[in-house]
Amino acid sequence: MDVELTPLPGIGFRRMFTTDAGCRVGVVTHYAGGRRELVYHDGDDPDATHSITLKRDEAVALAGLLGLLDVFDVTITAADDDGRRPAAPR
Repeated sequence: MDVELTPLPGIGFRRMFTTDAGCRVGVVTHYAGGRRELVYHDGDDPDATHSITLKRDEAVALAGLLGLLDVFDVTITAADDDGRRPAAPR
């Protein structure tokens, strides 16, 4: 499955894929506040896209419903000894 990444200048970026049934499904991640929108359309007209806006906790809940067990943020910081390593989650 190919996931398309599309930069949205001034907004964020969109990642989308096409299901076997031909439905286009994706997520728009906004720079401001990290808000996410679940987007989809099932026709040939990209202007007929529908969206559902999700806050971070709602996106995490949806990920859980879809079978993703753990979702957490990891911050990469410079380490003194062996290069880069993830910092403890906040």
